[in-house]
Amino acid sequence: MVGKSTASMIIRETCMAIWDALHAAVMAQPHKEQWKEIADVFQKTCQFPNCAGAIDGKHIRIKKPVRSGSQYYNYKKFFSFVLFAVCDANYSFRYIDVGSYGSRSDSAVFAHSEFGKMLLDKALDLPDHTTLPGTTSPAMPFVFVADKAFALGENLMRPYSSRGLSIARRVFNYRLTRVRRVVECAFGILANKWRFLHTPIHLKLDEKKSKYGKDPKASSRSLNGVGSILLDIQSQSICCGIRAINQ
Repeated sequence: MVGKSTASMIIRETCMAIWDALHAAVMAQPHKEQWKEIADVFQKTCQFPNCAGAIDGKHIRIKKPVRSGSQYYNYKKFFSFVLFAVCDANYSFRYIDVGSYGSRSDSAVFAHSEFGKMLLDKALDLPDHTTLPGTTSPAMPFVFVADKAFALGENLMRPYSSRGLSIARRVFNYRLTRVRRVVECAFGILANKWRFLHTPIHLKLDEKKSKYGKDPKASSRSLNGVGSILLDIQSQSICCGIRAINQ
């Protein structure tokens, strides 16, 4: 029989070896043509043009870490860290960041994430502005879709306020919600496939930092509807696979 501590060490070292060997291949940043392919699928399935992805955050329930104060206590009244993700129209994760304090808002997590900084600095190699279907002008940017918790930006779209909406704005909100629910469904697929995410996770925050830096990190890859996710949470690693269910 293998002891728990030995098994834990083996899992951690395996995760690190997989990351070192494969991260350059499985975490390659999409180029313009790939962004266009993602947008074409969103246009076909959700009737929302120029959409490069849906973004959102999910609170992963944890047991209260020792001497953590209220850092991990979220507005839902339990302790958690935030799983921030970007999904395509096939419920596949294109980017994941794990480890922000549960007390942080989704917009704050986004702003401090590598993805958020790259989007702000226009370093994601998004396609050039293009006109919307059925129009000749103006040329519109490619955007990521989020909920009301995120701030509106040139490449970040959120719904209109629900008060006094015209019919056109109601239709816009409806179609935007059709896109946004993709990432929520992806979170549901993940949690139902790996049911330990429905129960509080015990974290040991008193040990040394991981090689990824101060904040825990996560990475994912999607290929033909199949993804793999590696979560490294401080000194405790969880290794699991995601099968992204395409409709």
